[in-house]
Amino acid sequence: MNPSTSNSSRRHLIWGAGAAAAVAGVGVALWRFEPRDVAQAASHPFWAQQFETPSGEALAMAGFQGKPLLLNFWATWCPPCIEELPMIEAFWQENRPNGHQVVALAIDQPSAVRRFLGRQPLGFPVGMAGLAGTELAKSLGNAAGGLPFTVFFKEDGSIWRQKMGQLTSDDLAQWRDVRI
Repeated sequence: MNPSTSNSSRRHLIWGAGAAAAVAGVGVALWRFEPRDVAQAASHPFWAQQFETPSGEALAMAGFQGKPLLLNFWATWCPPCIEELPMIEAFWQENRPNGHQVVALAIDQPSAVRRFLGRQPLGFPVGMAGLAGTELAKSLGNAAGGLPFTVFFKEDGSIWRQKMGQLTSDDLAQWRDVRI
């Protein structure tokens, strides 16, 4: 065998292996950030949770069962979270007469959330989940633990949709129009 042919074959083999590794890496990354199914969401421990509101009141998740619920995990330090909040507020204002509910759980320091809400008040309930909220989000299908993360529950308490990343108006239109 010619030495230059051998080097060329080796180079192609290395390039091919590198390309295969890159494709596999992209696949694993996409899989890792894809929301996961949650077994028995209607009886998920989420419904037994209680959070403190920014004003110090109790916010019991059990009180939201029986109607559609958009649950949004966010933080003041997360630009896409902050960008989507006005759209979520508008969705809530428009759809609450139809029974749709919205709750935002802040994965943040209470003082930062209070300052933010002083500048940009929200009409829907906000709970202080703190760092424990990351584990709660993971238990609801957020395998990567990233923000923003939104879960839409049906009336029966089961999860209809999950979204990792910033919501769009199309997401909210689909969620509004679902026959729950």
